[in-house]
This record gives sequence, structure tokens and C-alpha cells, in this order.
Amino acid sequence: MPTTTSPAFDAAAIAIYALVLLVPGVLVGYAAGLRGWILAAMAPLLTYAVGGLTGPWLHALGIPFGIGSFLLALVLFVAVAAGVRWLSRRGRWARPEEPHVPWARTGHLAVLGCVVLASVVGGYVVLTGLVQLGAISQGFDAVYHANGIRYIAETGDGSVTGMGTTNWFDAEIFYPNAYHLVAAVDYQIGTASIPVVLNTNTLLIPGMLALSFAGLVRQFRGRAVLAGASAILAVVPTAALYESMDRGPLLPFLVGLALTPLGAVALQRYLARPALDSGLVFVLAAVGLLTVHSSTLFAGILFALPMLAQRWIVARGHRLRTMGRDGLALLAAAVASVLVAWSQLFGALGLAGGDIPYLGWDSEAGLPGAIGNLLTFQHAVPTPQLATMAALVLGIAFVRRLGALRWVAATAVLCGTLYVAVATSDSAFVMALSRPWWDDPFRFVAMATVPLCLLAAHGLAESQAWARDRLALARPFAGGRIPRAPVAAALAVVVLGGYAVASNGLYTRTNAKTVYDGYHEGPGTDVYGMVVSPGEAQAMLELGKRAQPGDWAMNDRYDGTAWTYAIGGVRTVAGHFDGSLVPWDAAVLGARFRDYDWDPDVQETVARLNVRWVIVGRGGHPLDSLRETGVRDLDGLPFIELVYRNDDASVYRVDRIFDPGTVVPAGAPARAYGPLPAP
Repeated sequence: MPTTTSPAFDAAAIAIYALVLLVPGVLVGYAAGLRGWILAAMAPLLTYAVGGLTGPWLHALGIPFGIGSFLLALVLFVAVAAGVRWLSRRGRWARPEEPHVPWARTGHLAVLGCVVLASVVGGYVVLTGLVQLGAISQGFDAVYHANGIRYIAETGDGSVTGMGTTNWFDAEIFYPNAYHLVAAVDYQIGTASIPVVLNTNTLLIPGMLALSFAGLVRQFRGRAVLAGASAILAVVPTAALYESMDRGPLLPFLVGLALTPLGAVALQRYLARPALDSGLVFVLAAVGLLTVHSSTLFAGILFALPMLAQRWIVARGHRLRTMGRDGLALLAAAVASVLVAWSQLFGALGLAGGDIPYLGWDSEAGLPGAIGNLLTFQHAVPTPQLATMAALVLGIAFVRRLGALRWVAATAVLCGTLYVAVATSDSAFVMALSRPWWDDPFRFVAMATVPLCLLAAHGLAESQAWARDRLALARPFAGGRIPRAPVAAALAVVVLGGYAVASNGLYTRTNAKTVYDGYHEGPGTDVYGMVVSPGEAQAMLELGKRAQPGDWAMNDRYDGTAWTYAIGGVRTVAGHFDGSLVPWDAAVLGARFRDYDWDPDVQETVARLNVRWVIVGRGGHPLDSLRETGVRDLDGLPFIELVYRNDDASVYRVDRIFDPGTVVPAGAPARAYGPLPAP
């Protein structure tokens, strides 16, 4: 298979992408005053904010997006952050820093170990499911992201509508593109193919969520044991991450989901100390969530609303003053966010009211089933995580001991209620309410699982605290003959180790199998029946060797060859499986390409798009009945020549291109054409 990689290559690809994600954010965050765990946790989100703002603004200025322009923009972001930080520490702008509850050095090391362990476990699960880092997703969504990344890298078009032209080439379709812009930087480094770029980022997502949890607990003054436990539990539930890697995969959504807790981190810092530097970090966090995916900002709001409510409730005697001050601070941040991210905001609003059809998803469960899915951390995969459920029960029982993080329970209730509504109802109200997430139960159950993970981690942490307190009353410990700190650390290891055993190795086998099904379609897969088989991928590479810059290829929207641009570098008439709002040119060619010799509309369209090749695959995404008639039975047609074939795919060269003004050749067979597709 052309995407095969070696362990050394995999390690290098993962390390490079990790640096691309972390280094820009670390530089901006450090300049803005972030330190320690908060700096590390916020770094990926700040990187996406930098990329997500840089691409559209460069496009507005007529400057191509690429490694060079991204680095120059990064220097500007760092300079602005440093200047804002300087102002915030001097004169009337100065505000005192909010101190963190100290963790012992061993606590920091333990949390670091848990984050690293979680990242390794999550990465192992994903890589085991992929089998190899260059595996090609068999889902519906990945091809759009893959083609979009290559489009940005090759054209430098960082606008919020540019990459949509890979499929809707005669329309402006908005899609938030921070995910693709950062991935394009990684791709331009030149060490990996597009499938490897996609999968490397996917492999890093569990670690990003683990790091986000650690930063959240740190910001809200939680214990180190809770931070470590939450990091480990972040990579366990199938419904949180791995189901959406199988189905879709919903890649920008998953990145946004992993970063969602950081919105609450930035908001709490800003409201506790409303200064220019904390305000800048909050604006960048909000913009980062928005530019990764529009729904992520809404998810971040849902996640943080209970935090605001708890903040105002505990204010008591000065509640109105706190609410008024917070309102003014949020208004200022909102104005700044609109100013810097207006193209994303108005693009998202235009998409909601645009022509793309919104049909939603059918309800999938009754009320008991939906609630059961939440409590057992399962969804489409029928494997209840009983060990995680037991931890959740303990977390709910000890919820009052969450302290400044008690609001997480309300977040779980809020997100869980939305999942239950979407899973059980097809009402117009529910569909309207859930439109930012396309009324998709998979997305809602993932969103609900995130705060539930924190509650389950709290259950494990409180188990350790309970055992610690009981032992503290025993005579050897109370008398000081046995140091307490090592005992507490040992208890944490016992609790987390016991959970790992009870969960059959953190459910890694189930999760890896779930990922596998999205890339290989189950055990014993017939590779010839895959959406994109190894042979089809090889044909795409062969086409890339033969085509000249600017050449396009005719293809079937439904046979997997929509991946041709991402893999082989040749633009195709159909760049996505999505058949909604099909361009007029694509509709004409899809229906009547094989009539090229006598159809003037086909001749003119082929010439205008510079269609010089045809690629046809054997597999397919939907049913064969949806195949496009214009590219069926091409062998023997006089205007094309077969230049490459394997068991899975064929590549043809178009032998002659008609001048767009040329009439149909005299004596051509008479055809009874139906009406042309609507423009």
C-alpha cells in the first residue's frame, strides 16, 4: 500500500506535529503571562487561534498562507502579547496575579506522569486502530478535510471559503479552517502525506484532552490526584473520542472537544483578574474554539455557563456588583472577538441560514436507553464501561467536595440533557436548538461524556482521599512513625491501578477496535470492497505522476476517488462524497461525461475545467445504485485511452479537447437529452 510507514517515520511525524501544535501557543502564551500547567494546556488552543486568524486575514490582505507567513504572523502575535503583558503589570493597568494552590514537587511529577501515560495510551489506541499511520479513513467527512489541507498548502488560500472549492468550485461555502491551516503548516514541512497528517493529529487528540483536564483542575485549585485521575480517564470512554474517529471521522469537532475545557480556564482567569493580558488570552481562547469549529464555541459556552452561575451564587453579598463587573468584562471581550474574527462569525451565521440543507438525524433511543448510555459511558458500541460507571457514582456521591469545580456536575447535567433530547426526540424545537451540532447524537454524547469523565475522576480521587484519611487515624500514621506523603502517593497508585485492572486495561481493546472499524471496516475486511482500497490509492498516485500542473480529472463522486487530490495531487470534478449543492458543471459531467463526443455541454465543460484525465475506482461509499452514469462502462470509448489499471481502479487520458466554441461534429449520433441540471 502506498501509505505504508516505518516506526521511525511515525515517531518523527508525531514529534513534528506535536511541536507544530505546541511551540506557537507556548510562545504566545508565555509572552501573555501564562506559566506552568496553564501554559502547557492552553498552548494547542492558542496555536489554533493564531492559525485560524492568520489565514483569513492574510487572504484579505492578498498574502498567501504558508510556513513563512505563518511564522511572521506568529512574531506579530508574540509581540502584541508581550506588549499587552507589559502594560498589564504597570501603572493603572496593573492587576495582582491570582496565586495557585501549591502542589508538591512530587504532585507535579505525578500529574506529568499521568498526562504522559494518558497520551501514550490514547495514542496507542488510535495507532492500533489505524494499523499504520498512513491509513485512509473510510468515512464520509475525512476526504473534505484531507482535500482542504492540500488545497491550502498548495494555493496559500487561507480564507474561510477557499477549501470548499475542492468540491463546490463555483460557490463560496463557509467552513472554519484553523484545523486545516495548522495541518497545512505541518504538511508543508514536507515529511508526511496528507493521510499521515490527518492521522497524526488524530493520534494526538486524546493527549490534548488529558492535558486540558490537567489545566482545568489546576486553574480551579483542585488536588494533584484529581488532575492525574482526570487525565487518565480522559482517554478511556469510547463515546467521548473513539466513536467519532470511527464515524465520520469528525476531526475538527474532536479537536475542539479536546480543547473545550480550556474556555472555562481562560474565562475564570479573566474574570478573577480582568486585565489586558488575561483578556487577550480569553479572546484568543474564544477565537481558537470558534476557528477550529463553529460548534466548539457554543460547546464552550455550554461548558462554562454553570461556572458563571456558581461564581455569582457564591458571591452572595456583592452578587450584583460581581455580575455587573463580569458583564462589562465579557462585553469588552466579545467586541474584541468580533473585530478580529468577523469573517468566521459572520460566515457561521451565514451557513446557518444558507442553502446547505439541514435535515438532522433521526432519534436513536428511548429515554431509559439514552440515560443508560450516559451512565455507562457507551453509545453505539455496546460495551458498558462498568468500572468508569462505578467511579462516576462515587464522584456524584462526593460532588460537594469538588470545591471550585462543583459546577462541572451542572455542566454534565446540561450536556447530558441535551444528548437525551437529541437522542429521543425529532421535534422541530430540538432540531433548531441542536443545529450548531447538526442534531447529531454522536456529538452530543461526546460533549456530555467530557464533564462526566471529570466527575468519574473525582470519584477515584475521593476514594484515595477517603483511604488516606482513614489511615491517618491509625496509630502508626498519627504518631508520625510512618510518613504520610508516601502513603498518600501509594494510595493514589493503588486506586488508579485498581481502576486500570477493573477496566481491563483502560478499555484499550474496545477503543482500538472502534477506531479500526472506521479505517478498515471490520475484521476480515475485503480490501476490494473498501471505500478507498490500497489499489485505488495506488492509482491516485500513478495519476499524480502523469498529470501536469493545472490538470483536472473526471471521477465518480461515490466510488472513493474523491480522495485523489489529497493523495495524488490532482484536482477532481467531485472532491467530496457530499452530493448536496452539486455544481452545475459537476452535475453535467457526472450524468453525461461518456457522451463527450457529441454533447456540446460536456465538451465545453471539459475544456473550461481542463479535465485531462479520468479515474474510476472499484469500491464506493454509498450503494452502487448511486454511481454516476457518466463514468460507467468507459472502456472502448474513442475519446479516452486507458493508461493505468490494477484490480481496483482505472486511469484514462482524455485524448482530445474540443475548443469551447466548437459545435458538435457533423454526423454525430442523435441523442435525446433531458433537461440540464439547474445552475
